Amino acid sequence: MKRKVVVQWLIKANDDLKTSEILLKSEDIPTGAVCFHAQQAVEKFLKAYLTNIDVRTGKTHDIAKLLNMCIQHDKDFEKLNREKLEKLTFYAVEIRYPEEFYTPTTEEAKEAFELALTVKEFISKKLQIDIKEYKSEDETP
Repeated sequence: MKRKVVVQWLIKANDDLKTSEILLKSEDIPTGAVCFHAQQAVEKFLKAYLTNIDVRTGKTHDIAKLLNMCIQHDKDFEKLNREKLEKLTFYAVEIRYPEEFYTPTTEEAKEAFELALTVKEFISKKLQIDIKEYKSEDETP
């Protein structure tokens, strides 16, 4: 059961990453959406790892909090660029509402996507789960 939930987190994270990638190829790049989906991917990759080690995360979008939880259990997570990853949290909620109106630059969007790719590779090595073998949530083990 735990493996199924971990794989489901990975599938959802990978979907967010694919969405960012597709949007980056647009003629008029919706940079806010790219950043949002990159943040969501990172959040879900970290939650997949934490689920795998039986750590409950609760409902949070806070990348710093999730990263700290990961570091408590595995110091290898200190190799990830904490400063850049923590900045992704802004894209989870604030950027989506007019009160904090902000349009990220194309460079920021590309950087957010690259960070998400880095986290995907890092987590994939940690979990040793290749999500390519799963086509949908219904097919997860």
